[in-house]
Amino acid sequence: MKIRLTYVKGASARGRIFALVGLCLFSLLPAAFALGQAPYVQSVKSRGSFPIVQGKMAATLFVDTNDFPGVLRAVNDLQADVARVTGRTPAIRHEENGLGPDVILIGTMGRSRMIDSLVRGGKIDVSAIAGKWESFFIQVVSQPIPGVKSGLVIVGSDKRATIYGIYDLSEQIGVSPWRYWADVPVEHKDALFVKAGKYGQGPPSVKYRGIFLNDENPDLTQWVREKYGTVPVPGNQPTANYGRGFYTNLFELILRIKGNYLWPAMWNNRFNQDDPDCPRLADEYGVVMGTSHQEPMLRAEKEWTWGEEYGKKYGRWNYHTHPDALDAFWREGIRRNKNFESILTIGLRGEGDTPMIPGGTDEQSMELLEKIVDRQRKLIAEELNPDVTKVPQLWCLYKEVQPFYEKGLRVPDDVTLLWAEDNWGDVRRLPTTEERKRAGGAGVYYHFDYHGGPRSYQWVNTSPLPKIWDQMSLAKDFGADRIWIVNVGHFKGYELPTEYFMSLAWNAGQWKNDNISQFTRLWAEREFGPANAADIAGILARYTKYNARRKPELLEPGTYSLDHYQEAERVVADFKAIAAKAEEIYSSLPKDKQDAFYELVLFPTKASALLNELYLAAARNAEYARQGRASANDMAARTRELFQADTNLMNYFNKTFAQGKWDHFMDQSHIGYTSWADPPQNNLRAVKLTEIEVPDPPAMGVALDGSDAAWPGAEAPAALPQFDAFNRQRHYIDVFNKGKAPFQFTAAASAPWIALSETKGTVEKDKRLWVSVDWRKAPRGAAGGAVRITGANTNFTVKVAASNPTEVTRNSLQGFVEGEGVVSIEPEHFTKNTGAAAGRWIKIEDYGRTLSGMRTRGLADAASATPGKDSPCLEYRMYLFSAGEVEVTAITSPTLNFVPGRGLRFALSFDDAPPEVVTLVPEKYNAQNGNRDWETSVKDNARYARARLALAKSGYHALKIWMVDPGVVLQKLVVDLGGLQPSYLGPPESYFNARSIASAK
Repeated sequence: MKIRLTYVKGASARGRIFALVGLCLFSLLPAAFALGQAPYVQSVKSRGSFPIVQGKMAATLFVDTNDFPGVLRAVNDLQADVARVTGRTPAIRHEENGLGPDVILIGTMGRSRMIDSLVRGGKIDVSAIAGKWESFFIQVVSQPIPGVKSGLVIVGSDKRATIYGIYDLSEQIGVSPWRYWADVPVEHKDALFVKAGKYGQGPPSVKYRGIFLNDENPDLTQWVREKYGTVPVPGNQPTANYGRGFYTNLFELILRIKGNYLWPAMWNNRFNQDDPDCPRLADEYGVVMGTSHQEPMLRAEKEWTWGEEYGKKYGRWNYHTHPDALDAFWREGIRRNKNFESILTIGLRGEGDTPMIPGGTDEQSMELLEKIVDRQRKLIAEELNPDVTKVPQLWCLYKEVQPFYEKGLRVPDDVTLLWAEDNWGDVRRLPTTEERKRAGGAGVYYHFDYHGGPRSYQWVNTSPLPKIWDQMSLAKDFGADRIWIVNVGHFKGYELPTEYFMSLAWNAGQWKNDNISQFTRLWAEREFGPANAADIAGILARYTKYNARRKPELLEPGTYSLDHYQEAERVVADFKAIAAKAEEIYSSLPKDKQDAFYELVLFPTKASALLNELYLAAARNAEYARQGRASANDMAARTRELFQADTNLMNYFNKTFAQGKWDHFMDQSHIGYTSWADPPQNNLRAVKLTEIEVPDPPAMGVALDGSDAAWPGAEAPAALPQFDAFNRQRHYIDVFNKGKAPFQFTAAASAPWIALSETKGTVEKDKRLWVSVDWRKAPRGAAGGAVRITGANTNFTVKVAASNPTEVTRNSLQGFVEGEGVVSIEPEHFTKNTGAAAGRWIKIEDYGRTLSGMRTRGLADAASATPGKDSPCLEYRMYLFSAGEVEVTAITSPTLNFVPGRGLRFALSFDDAPPEVVTLVPEKYNAQNGNRDWETSVKDNARYARARLALAKSGYHALKIWMVDPGVVLQKLVVDLGGLQPSYLGPPESYFNARSIASAK
């Protein structure tokens, strides 16, 4: 490599050296990278590298005209992408003559004469991909053909493989898959080189990887209506034009992120009829088409509903009453699409997500379903292939259909069983050992949004990547890997989880429980550069994690505790911190990156922070009104002010941001839910605000951390929660005014070890005093004291209690310690993790509502483990000052009993006591609306398992958590010795000696 030294006038010698080093380091950085793949594109030449663009020259793109139309089209995209990055537009050639010295040779095995010639001549070895599904490689080849000095070969085993190779190169040179859909800019590069070598990918971990545009109204549908207009519907109002203008952009995005499958928008549209060119274009692009769980045989529900010869003649479809009409309807569908690559959904559900025979028995429905499937298979044999097993088919076991299957519903062996999760991201069922032998295999239908009970969630992303990994890795481990499809609702807003879902499906071995954050950081780096990538990744992970604790549509003023553990205030403070960081990064970015950053990072973070602050203000209004605070009315006004700020923010996104390009994508309501159905527009009717009469004279009141009471008026003595030398808490006293006129106050501690943030001042509305303990002055053992508050001709005494034990200290402590009558544990902080033949406990980073998760992982064919015998075990050493009966609460993920024939269990014990088995989910569990336990678990995004255990004495104890069934994820452990207070997230983690934890691992 040659380095040219450039003298910078006025720079010091040292400065010139640093400038040179920085220039060299920058030039050696890859132009970009495909996520999780080794970077092979550079902006400087290296030994044996291939020049895509060098100086004013761009390498020629060669592709055989006999190749697949989708490959030819993708080559045009590569040409445009190189021009976007470098300003140089490569020529595209289809003949071997006059190609120039540097050529990118692109083709599919068996369809490209050039590629086949290179194979025969020994220039490339395709044995690693030959005959494999969607496998490709990119290789630098010296003198591939006469007259060409250097070649870059992109070869695929089939048409999509070649297309993936093309788009992989586009991504590596610096074109984000989200260039169109998220306005990600392309950074200019003067030169592009591919490092010498061979870079291969495939076959994918999951054969079919797709998205479903469902619950698409209002945002996506209204955007499509405004951007592309409408299409006529005979006898009905025109519908949004989901035509080629929309779908070609979506097809391209799916392929750029290595997906291959699509269920189209279906609420009020007909993919094959609204624009008859769409199915042809999907096949040309290389996207496999299907239809939803309630739309069999490639027919949209609206094709029936709006059809003169069908819905308007027969009403709702019902095979029991008009089988011949449905047979004809289905025959038309498969005949119309017979030349295009598709997966046929078979079976039947009632129109509009209803049961097949309303009021009928399960046995009647099952009998009818088997008759329907037999008839559908005959139609497939007649219209597509006499060997019906060669035609890809799926049966989606959604809602009431899964119980039919469990009761013995017959499903042909070659049909893929598509298991639906519970609409909230929790897999309901995975294949058994015998089912894994089925020729059709199995898959999973997943959700990033949902329109239905117990509450719709459709606004912003609430699907953290760790949860996606948890559930979909279970699917892979248990053999559900033929089809993965995810409901992406309005589509925009789910960019990160959508690409993660596809990346996991493409290469499940690449993304694991301990590198989820790496994916997010690489994603942020690709979109915005390396400078802020770590911070951006942190914001993306945090806002999604916080939203997943309680989805925005489910929030209410009392969700987070206003009184215990300062929970509600901490939640809002956490949101505000990441929103402030996002604002800071936004302001520092170049103008051309700000739109992408706004829609991908800043807006959802800021909007979520604002919403949580609104509910905090409403909670304060209610409590302050009960306590008689003059500021209660201010909190009502603040709630309305924040509601208006939310309205303004949604309007800004729609009308101002990006010059209104994405207008309507914030039409979705998210405030005012009282049932599963979305309110027509955001409103505060579900938030009861209280106005109180405030007298003119001042009057002092006191409220305390850890209590919703206020003094005067409360029956119990005024006392702060206990302080201890381990957790070193900080508690507050709120001195508030009940009148309009301000007053002076004083605060005095009864002992020198009680520290106050203020000792005097003026109270207009509210004054918060922080109380802490100076542990250098605190007496050993138990101590008591008080804080005396005087003001407005009133005085109060607040009791203070502190514990500074002698039997154990911070330095001598081993493990955790009791404080305020509890021990709260983040499960990753175990003191011992013992594996066993049955499986092991693994950490899923950043999973859950607080820190991370610890999950049981076992072999798919293994029986349940026996605690104390062949069961892996987590141990948590702790020092307890109390003895007697304690209650242990395990807060877990809402994972379901996905293994047929057994529930979801774990066991726990103290010390050497026999393990006690705890059932999280019983064997025959109904994960559907109407089951209050399930509804609570998905609302909370957690389950709570409790057991009462006896401890004979105080001192050191070891809490042991044993695996019984795979899939249990611990998010928090709480040992209650009588001090546990109500809260949503549980107490913050208790103090533990990090050195003793670290040394035990």
